[in-house]
Amino acid sequence: MKHLDGFFAYLQFQKRYSDKTIAAYRSDIAQFESFLSDNALSAGEDLLAVTHKQVRLWIIDLSSRAVQPRSIGRKISALRAYYKYLLKKGVLSKNPMTKVVVPKSGRRLPLFIDKAGMDKMYKAFDTHVEPSEATTTFTDIRDALIIDLLYAAGLRRSELIDLKLESIDWATAQLRVVGKGSKERILPLGKPTLTLLTTYLQERNTRFGSAPGRPLILTGKGEAAYPNLIYRVVQQAMAGNTTLSRKSPHVLRHTFATHLSNNGAELNAVKELLGHSSLASTQVYTHSSINKLKEIYKKAHPKGG
Repeated sequence: MKHLDGFFAYLQFQKRYSDKTIAAYRSDIAQFESFLSDNALSAGEDLLAVTHKQVRLWIIDLSSRAVQPRSIGRKISALRAYYKYLLKKGVLSKNPMTKVVVPKSGRRLPLFIDKAGMDKMYKAFDTHVEPSEATTTFTDIRDALIIDLLYAAGLRRSELIDLKLESIDWATAQLRVVGKGSKERILPLGKPTLTLLTTYLQERNTRFGSAPGRPLILTGKGEAAYPNLIYRVVQQAMAGNTTLSRKSPHVLRHTFATHLSNNGAELNAVKELLGHSSLASTQVYTHSSINKLKEIYKKAHPKGG
């Protein structure tokens, strides 16, 4: 147990993993321990006696229960990280994961909203350029800002929640964002977003004051926004403006990246804006651009048809 506690502390304080990622790793490793126990394959204290054969049996068991390859891959990643940690600490001299092969999964293309859908969503809020008389309540303006920052800046939900008043640099029209692994990036802010921010802060400060250090996005009671609030705002905004089956904050981030790519943004620039550590993570957003080029080729080239 002491090795697991040390592992999770290592992920939190040295690797700077998010609480959500650590919770997922903790759950995955606990599931593996339960599998060993339920099948009389107990591996001893802190999983030190595990072999690659036992991990393979777990993969087979997961597959037989129709667990998706993508989910299996994540669970195996948790075990790989744990045993890599044990090797680094000198607890083990041999890695039981070396001979473990994870079933391949087809890469899921990101869902995104087309330009017409986004225009419709913005029109419904009618606050992305100037506040309208119809949108005068604090929550209306806040909800419009939530949608705008997720789409216009490509923020993750956690990044949006973590924003402070001090994250905004008004002089340079930039936003300082702290992403995964506590990596910081600077994002440009367009005039419509700055206008909406100004309107929101005027209403917010009138209601709750402008004390420094407070979160940027607040609830109607002046408390820090929470994940389910952001999710609910996005779900309601998307409900009448898109037919996509999945309605989540991350769809707006996908839309941000896809629209950039479709309009000719360089892949490296999109990578930096998203805060990706690897270009491979960003590569998936070229899917729509390639499809668009195929359509142009088919229509314009004599042999395209």
